[in-house]
Amino acid sequence: MVVVLSIAPCARAQASADTAAARSAADRGRILLVLPFDNRSGQPSLEWIREAAPQLLGSLFASAGFEPMSRADRMYALDHLGLPQNFQPSRASSLKLAQTLDADSIVVGSYLTDGTAIVAQAQFVDVPHLRMSEPVTARGEMRDMIAVFDSLAWKLTRQLDPGFSVAKETFIAAGKSMRVDAFEQYIRGITEPDQAESLRHLAQAVKLSPAYAPAWMALGRENFSIQQYDQAATAFSRVGRNDPDGLEAGFYGGLSLLFSGDYPRAEQAFAGVARILPLAEVVNNQAVAVSRQGHDATDLFVQAAAADASSADYHFNLAVSLKRHGQTPGALIELAQCLKLRPSDTEAQALQAAWKRPAAAAGANPDAEAAPDPLERIVRTFDAVAFRQAAQMLDQVDATKLAALTPLERAQKLTAQARGFLDRGLLLEAERLYQSAVSADSKLAEAHAGMAQVRERTGDTVAARNEAHAAIDLKPLVDAYLVLGRLDLAANSLFEANNEVGEALKLDVTNPAARELLRQILAKTGQRK
Repeated sequence: MVVVLSIAPCARAQASADTAAARSAADRGRILLVLPFDNRSGQPSLEWIREAAPQLLGSLFASAGFEPMSRADRMYALDHLGLPQNFQPSRASSLKLAQTLDADSIVVGSYLTDGTAIVAQAQFVDVPHLRMSEPVTARGEMRDMIAVFDSLAWKLTRQLDPGFSVAKETFIAAGKSMRVDAFEQYIRGITEPDQAESLRHLAQAVKLSPAYAPAWMALGRENFSIQQYDQAATAFSRVGRNDPDGLEAGFYGGLSLLFSGDYPRAEQAFAGVARILPLAEVVNNQAVAVSRQGHDATDLFVQAAAADASSADYHFNLAVSLKRHGQTPGALIELAQCLKLRPSDTEAQALQAAWKRPAAAAGANPDAEAAPDPLERIVRTFDAVAFRQAAQMLDQVDATKLAALTPLERAQKLTAQARGFLDRGLLLEAERLYQSAVSADSKLAEAHAGMAQVRERTGDTVAARNEAHAAIDLKPLVDAYLVLGRLDLAANSLFEANNEVGEALKLDVTNPAARELLRQILAKTGQRK
């Protein structure tokens, strides 16, 4: 089930979603809460698909520009409403739930089996008008379960946003790299209450699908919770910075490295997050990592205290750093502010007494053991809400900047962002932005060449050719010629493929993709001879 809420915002914490297109769904108040589907198969062994549905749909809704709430958010909401985690409401209770939550619409889903096939069905409720839509259905072999839910997500997206124009093939291609057995292990890992079993399932998931970032993120969380910091740091490092969990992984990866004593790498991890979202807890921990290496981190502690002046710990850390570097008056001021915010802080009280003690009194007993140098305090928790709100603010600022550009400039910026998604294999996001670029300026050849590459990867050869030719008609481009060359090579049209790679090499004689394509053409020609 999917509930589209208009309550507490829950934007994805990723700085790459910085376009007006990416914000379109949120602007209409479509925050999605994906609840488990109803298992109507009668097979307990398929119960795991209940939780698989929200994970699959949620990731695609996010890629389509919506803002789905995480599983943790969903569980919190159910708990807050006094509902069990396996809540499956009837139509009447669904409407009541939606009205209670001030929801825009609800999508109710279920799945069943038919021989070796799985059939998934869903429909949404228009809450203001108390109307239920016609159900949408997707069907396929169990081995293609992910593609079945990808297809269902596309149909639901088209219902929720009739103007959405990304091709169905792109949705399905988005999940092609995920193995069903790996995904099952991941779902079992995040839902298994026994920690040892959870770790076993998640370890198997990343073994079967080493590129699946959510499984690495879940594995990192589990290892972190049991203080296996070396293993946690390794797992978090496998989550890319541009993944939805990238910033959180960077933060907890930095913590894991701090607790492991690897201060240089911890500093790098926190600095990487701070470059995107310089929140107080990130900068503070970066400063701790710098200080633990024996360097002066006072400027970073100043930045953290300025970012959140209401935190006693940040003032404490700044005081310690100032005192360590001979600035006792400033240190006492910061320590006083710490105690003003937290009067019961016994460590700060002891430091204040020691620092105020006259030097003569302190040196009266030369045999007395000197007090140990206090350590700066580490922020150990990740404030997901703050991160999401900060990311949302960045998105809004970037969207405003984007809207102020000329149509050509906007198209160029969107195309550059789309290229980044394409290079990472995120076809759905790439197509969305390429389409927005073409809408902004249909005469930008690079946007059509990008669309040609997306269509090629999703298997729509006719559309790929059309987009490649549209690009070349506007401006000769290597990427467009290479799309045509690869398609002709696959169709065994070697003369045409040779001409197209020749045109590409005229534009860039050192292009590695063009030279590799030429090698393949020559090899195939030699085989024919």
